[in-house]
Amino acid sequence: MEFAIAIPQTYPDPVRLQRLLRRAEQLPFAAAWCIEQVIGTAPVLESVATLAYAAALTQRLRLGVAVLLITQRNPIDLAKSLSSIDVLSRGRLIVGVGLGASTRLYPAYGLTPEGRVARFRENLEVIKRLWTEERVTLPGRFSQLNNIPMEPKPLQKPRPPIWFGGSVEAALRRAVELGDGYIGAGSTPMAAFLENIKLLPHDFPKAKRLYLAFGDNLPRLREWFGAFYHKPEMADQVAVWGSPQQIRDAIRRLEDAGVSHILLNPVFDEEEQMEQLAQEVLTDS
Repeated sequence: MEFAIAIPQTYPDPVRLQRLLRRAEQLPFAAAWCIEQVIGTAPVLESVATLAYAAALTQRLRLGVAVLLITQRNPIDLAKSLSSIDVLSRGRLIVGVGLGASTRLYPAYGLTPEGRVARFRENLEVIKRLWTEERVTLPGRFSQLNNIPMEPKPLQKPRPPIWFGGSVEAALRRAVELGDGYIGAGSTPMAAFLENIKLLPHDFPKAKRLYLAFGDNLPRLREWFGAFYHKPEMADQVAVWGSPQQIRDAIRRLEDAGVSHILLNPVFDEEEQMEQLAQEVLTDS
């Protein structure tokens, strides 16, 4: 079992972000992850830029994103950006990808819902091949690459690990077919996540984002979920709050189900709660 900490992207404060990441390197965390939200009313730092910033501030932590909606991005530009981060971080990148549950924002990107799974697969193929082949030729449905080079390649060989998000059966099948691991969203209730991962092979790497808060802080959790998801009631359904023992109990449920990587995500008072996690939860987990 290894633990990660969430990078504080919402309501961003560069000084707070710097302090948290530098302190996280001194604590028993294996990785730091960011979240993806490009369009929305909550102030959220863009994920790829945040990863690059985190790479400059850290030396040891692996750096992940859960999850990039790659149907809504140019795969060549994304491959280049992520490869650059892997080089600059000296091979610490973890790439989370997902299809996304909604197509509501597709028109803003000049996209239509038709063929979105095919676009997802093709974009992922473009990224993987640009990372691993000297020149890529791909007469695709959405991209036509003819002898296209891209340098530098990622430092990790053959490429950075790719973890899949999503909660429907087809997404879990794609994770096993095309990916290196599966990460459950923080917005997925614990019971639903535990049921979903029964569809995965026993030895397939599994992770889960866990929104949490110490103490009786449900009102503040609801405030954050209202700002980020526009669903304050989601806090009651997916977050864990209360005593250190209650948080340890949630971690133990995940560990017993075969989850090997837990992304701990306080959504307010992040620095204080990270310290409390390190001192009162991780030492006993």
